[in-house]
Amino acid sequence: MASRDFHVVPREVPPELQARLVAGAVAVLVGFALLAARLWLLQVVHGPEMRSLSENNRIRLVRVPAARGVVYDRHGEILIDNRPAFDVVFVPEDAHDRRRVLRNVAAYLEESESAVHQMLHAPTKRPPYEGIVLRRDLDWRGVVALETHQLELPGVSVQVGPRRYYPFGPLASHLLGYVGEVSEADLRDGASGYRSGDLVGKASLEKSWDGDLRGIPGGQQVEVDALGRRMRVLQEVPDVPGSTLTLTLDRDLQEAAERALGDAAGAIVALDPRNGEILVMVSHPAFDPNVFARGIRPDEWRALVQDRQRPLNNRAVQGQFPPGSTFKIAVATGALEEGAVTAATGFSCSGGIQFGSHFFRCWKKGGHGGVSLHRAIVESCDVFFYQAGQRLGVDGIAEYARRLGLGLPTGIRLEHEKTGTIPDTQWKRRRFHQPWFAGETLSVAIGQGYVTATPLQMAQMTAVIANGGTRYRPHYVKRIEAPDGTLRDEVQPEVLGEAHLKKSTLEQVRAGMRDVVMTESGTGKKARVPGIEVAGKTGTAQAVKLGEDRTGTNRGPNAARDHAWFIAFAPYEAPEIAIACIVEHAGEHGGTVAAPMVQQILSHYFGRNQGPSLPTAQEASLDAKPMAMPAAKPRASEAEAGLAQASELVQAGAGRRPEPPAASPRASDGGSGGIGAAQGAAEPRPSSARAPR
Repeated sequence: MASRDFHVVPREVPPELQARLVAGAVAVLVGFALLAARLWLLQVVHGPEMRSLSENNRIRLVRVPAARGVVYDRHGEILIDNRPAFDVVFVPEDAHDRRRVLRNVAAYLEESESAVHQMLHAPTKRPPYEGIVLRRDLDWRGVVALETHQLELPGVSVQVGPRRYYPFGPLASHLLGYVGEVSEADLRDGASGYRSGDLVGKASLEKSWDGDLRGIPGGQQVEVDALGRRMRVLQEVPDVPGSTLTLTLDRDLQEAAERALGDAAGAIVALDPRNGEILVMVSHPAFDPNVFARGIRPDEWRALVQDRQRPLNNRAVQGQFPPGSTFKIAVATGALEEGAVTAATGFSCSGGIQFGSHFFRCWKKGGHGGVSLHRAIVESCDVFFYQAGQRLGVDGIAEYARRLGLGLPTGIRLEHEKTGTIPDTQWKRRRFHQPWFAGETLSVAIGQGYVTATPLQMAQMTAVIANGGTRYRPHYVKRIEAPDGTLRDEVQPEVLGEAHLKKSTLEQVRAGMRDVVMTESGTGKKARVPGIEVAGKTGTAQAVKLGEDRTGTNRGPNAARDHAWFIAFAPYEAPEIAIACIVEHAGEHGGTVAAPMVQQILSHYFGRNQGPSLPTAQEASLDAKPMAMPAAKPRASEAEAGLAQASELVQAGAGRRPEPPAASPRASDGGSGGIGAAQGAAEPRPSSARAPR
């Protein structure tokens, strides 16, 4: 069988096909090259970032906020605590369709969609995969709604965390303060250690002691699923709660003071004169700090800052009011120290004195007749203090007012404390570029004109008189402890200065204050407490100047009505509590409105503490001798000489060049509302002289 040869006849590829093959090969090569470049870009150039994203999509580090420290009162009652709360947290990176997710969240939270979007305004420096809190303190119904619709809400989770809780609501809210979410401004201002979404102290104690209260946050490494839901905790670093604070505040007494002030606008401060401890600090109207702890809503915030009563203002340290006749204590102290008056000095009060073209009235229309220093304090005679102030001079008045703590910061650890105004010649020249007019001294001598003080300063002044001349820094934190009970710090009383007053001066002033309360002729007899010797001084401060005829002033607009003051300390022999109380625009005398409030507080204090009581014989003696006082009464000849001096002074004043006693009226309650905004006129203006009692 013969073999057969096969010949392969090469086929010619058409030139147009060859070009296509080459083009295809080049395209494939370019494709592989691009793929390789892309892989290089992802694996090498963006490798760490891609690795991080991958890990974060499965494993995340979650910050665990520390519980803030608990706050107790001096008797161990909880004033600020923490409770568990549910927060709605949203991680935008887990939601591919954010608009739809947020729409669903808004429906389940019963919020408007725009409100939810507004909450989403995250800080610009938020790290990837860090949650944004959409709602704090969610109720149980909301928790159930979100948890049962998790599949519709990728990136949304409900987390449990500690929430600040104020069990007594508005009680002492101006001292305790409140917390809120840290702002970018806070972070810029150096709130170190905080991250966006954390809660930080925003006012008063919560702000001033934030470093001790906030603790150290912990962390968790958690595994999440594709929807961002937590599957399990891989690793955990526990948080460390904040320190425990024990305050000097007396919760029970604070409650009694809040009840005594009632619905009236005003402030009450009670100190322990032996060491400066704050026992009570009331400012009305108040607010509920729990509203801030759960996240205040825009309408609630608007209502607070637009309230004309300014409930966010702490009147105890930010309210600057003319002190009225309570200021006579400072004038009497200075006049005795400088020898401007003595216990024997007498002036004649016929209902007022003429000075230049202005007639300065006494509160008692018919006048007090011949008046000694003791009786002037007890019955609050204005004419006596007009003349004592003239003898002492405005610079002398200012010096002794400052020795007693007025016109100076008390140094309490609260923000925005005001210092009030104690005018002197240098102050007026510096402030108004004008000389001091002699007539203005008369207004200052009875606590009007340019004089203003805060309720805390008035309580401090009372404490200085009560303890013999030592000025302590008011403080409200007694002890700081670690969460395990270890003592970290104990706050010791701090002496700010000594008044350097003569013993005889203190005895005469204190005796006068005692008989303000303990005698029938005293203007503060409504502050009497059975079994306790109470010393005090009333004050009725004119808020605005309405001219000489003030008939009907206290029946007019509320803003034009007088403020009612009362300061007191007790027991007289061994003081353990000093109080200042002001009722804003009360429209009544201090002895009528403020003294009964202080009486309620002292009755509660001594009734509960079973303070010292007077022997029956001593009570009988006091009743029998209503004007009993250690200071000697002026002898007849001295009284006559004093009255003659009064007559000479009046005649001399009538012959002098007329000078305006007060430049213009002032409103003591001006100022803007809002957190930390000070009450009181920013521009010092004198209140007019009248007849405060």
